[in-house]
Amino acid sequence: MQLGQYAAPRHVVAHLSDPHLLADGVRQYGVIDTEAGVVRALDRLAHVDPPPQALVFTGDLADKAEPAAYARLRALVEPAAAAMGAQVVWVMGNHDERAEYAAGLFDEDGDGSQDRVHHVDGLRIVSVDTSVPGYHHGEVTADQLAWLSDVLATPAPHGTLLALHHPPIPVPMLRAAEMIELADQHLLAAVLEGTDVRGILGGHFHFSSHSTFAVIPVSVASASCYTSDPAPVQRFVSGVDGHQAVNVLHLYDDRVVHTVVPLAGAPEVSGFPSDVVAQVEALSPEERRELLSRKASGFYTT
Repeated sequence: MQLGQYAAPRHVVAHLSDPHLLADGVRQYGVIDTEAGVVRALDRLAHVDPPPQALVFTGDLADKAEPAAYARLRALVEPAAAAMGAQVVWVMGNHDERAEYAAGLFDEDGDGSQDRVHHVDGLRIVSVDTSVPGYHHGEVTADQLAWLSDVLATPAPHGTLLALHHPPIPVPMLRAAEMIELADQHLLAAVLEGTDVRGILGGHFHFSSHSTFAVIPVSVASASCYTSDPAPVQRFVSGVDGHQAVNVLHLYDDRVVHTVVPLAGAPEVSGFPSDVVAQVEALSPEERRELLSRKASGFYTT
């Protein structure tokens, strides 16, 4: 039921990034339980209402590209996605290896560029492989740009989301990442200008960030493993066990709303049980305004 002036969103998309899953229970840097991070992320998303229609993982899926890590990731994610009624969109990252990624996640052979198109109830999600074999920086080759231009030549009914690992934005809070950013970004911008791309989703930096690229909003999701401290004390780079998060996108006909959802729990200091929703919906708009907007309302004074 509509309580405000905006109708319900047409699409809900969950944006997760950088799980860096390791096989056999090995902990990242001897500390981070990467599997537990994925589980926490999926558990948080299971409480999103309405549920996501797609789970987009923007790269660095397996920390060492181990086949067992890809298998475990699928075993964790696919049942959770099915319970939500969501499609899963995988994206290559610099820690992934193409042959192992293709075999582990798509049951395919080959070590070519891993670019794919997904359709979610009229929304198109294009996964672009920005990885460079043997390196950590990113690029989109001439062949990929031609392919992407051809894909975007026909608009989708409800527009397109572009998902890639290396976000095409500045990183003023993590200058070390400038050396492993997406190269030749102007070439990608030339392909995207004038298309139906409504948003660009990325990862790689291990903290949440937002910008624009070719007049398109860009959203960078934090990692579910360790994160990068954007304001460290006397450190060039500082990876920390905290601030993990996922992003949730609500797509309306004319806009996209991005919300950062922290994975760590926090103590509740105020709130109301979920059965209040039915009571609020039963009120008239005027009654709701008096109850929920008027400062002297018992809603705020009790």
